[in-house]
Amino acid sequence: MSCLMVERCGEISFDSPDQNAKCVRMLGDARVRGQTGVLSERRGSYPFIDFRLLNNTTLSGEIGTKKKVKRLLSFQRYFHASRLLRGIIPQASLYLLDEDYLGQARHMLSKVGTWDFDIFLFDRLTNGNSLVTLLCHLFNVHGLIHHFQLDMVTLHRFLVMVQEDYHSQNPYHNAVHAADVTQAMHCYLREPKLASFLTPSDIMLGLLAAAAHDVDHPGVNQPFLIKTKHHLASLYQNVSVLENHHWRSTIGMLRESRLLAHLPKEVTQDIEQQLGSLILATDINRQNEFLIRLKSHLDNQDLRLEDARDRHFMLQIALKCADICNPCRLWELSKQWSERVCEEFYRQGDLEQKFELEISPLCNQQKDTIPSIQIGFMTYIVEPLFERWAQFTGDTPLSENMLNHLRRNKAKWRSLLHKQHSSSRSNDHSGQVTDSQEQTLNEEETP
Repeated sequence: MSCLMVERCGEISFDSPDQNAKCVRMLGDARVRGQTGVLSERRGSYPFIDFRLLNNTTLSGEIGTKKKVKRLLSFQRYFHASRLLRGIIPQASLYLLDEDYLGQARHMLSKVGTWDFDIFLFDRLTNGNSLVTLLCHLFNVHGLIHHFQLDMVTLHRFLVMVQEDYHSQNPYHNAVHAADVTQAMHCYLREPKLASFLTPSDIMLGLLAAAAHDVDHPGVNQPFLIKTKHHLASLYQNVSVLENHHWRSTIGMLRESRLLAHLPKEVTQDIEQQLGSLILATDINRQNEFLIRLKSHLDNQDLRLEDARDRHFMLQIALKCADICNPCRLWELSKQWSERVCEEFYRQGDLEQKFELEISPLCNQQKDTIPSIQIGFMTYIVEPLFERWAQFTGDTPLSENMLNHLRRNKAKWRSLLHKQHSSSRSNDHSGQVTDSQEQTLNEEETP
């Protein structure tokens, strides 16, 4: 098996650890420098984590079984990518749905700008193709297809590539999350304070960044990649590791699909750089940096949205809001996202415990409950950002609606946490919301 196959597939394992490590290093460098000079990662460079390297006591029989599965998945992934490159769209994205489902999906798209949009329902109605369907619709609604003279077949092919490079096995960081963030971004782009200044380029950048901001996410966080010495951590020198990977993977798919190949070189170069700036802004470690800058602009009243740099900064803020807007959704939607993200945390914690690594913060299912995680997240991350966003937008109906949901959802999690602490008969520390607890919380909600 050649290392070229590893570059194209990213999931092949070898019998020899030395061979495997060597090809993993090559995969880490499997980037393409385009004419614009921006490094991109080849499509399919899935950040595979070889857990055998973490524990040498793994049974050889188990290794052999896992290796066969990985090789099968790698072949399937390569075959799928090859079909896309030949222009053959997989059957799954042909939307072979009952007419009633199509009618419901169309009806939902007519209300895509409303904040109570149920992305989970939309994903079911589109047969798991919520991201592709949503983006095609929004590109049309915003006039981007006509403005940039985009080919619809090429656009669809690119969006399928993006959707397929999300991993459905991730409870949270999957294509549905990307679609949810994109729908939120669409809502923010329509806010009057911002909308009147946005150019078609701004809108396209905002939607593309939202759709691809977590592409090829491995389901574990940056500290995990660093302490397991993953090749991406080395490649990006432990700085915004995942965000850099999302950005470079997106650039790779843009070039592979040739979606923007008809545009002047300087235009595509600018798009690639600005996409990077937007996606890198979603690094949660940079939260204070952006909050301090936003507070300064608002306090000094010196934002000039006629200036491209100030508009780009507010696009960064909008994307950051869209990325963490789950606590500001309706409780029924917000609760699902909370349980999904915590499930992903717990899976990482289980892996860390299995391989005798220190369990990361928020990843210990025995100690970190969903209510406590969510209350902390809302208090220290979400509230400060959305209060500043509301200050920027001028307390619009959308901003007020989001803050109201945020306060109500936080009150529900507090109530649930109190019940957990006071219940002597509850031995389950997972923080899962039961049907009876859900009914109690709904009864307690105030209008």
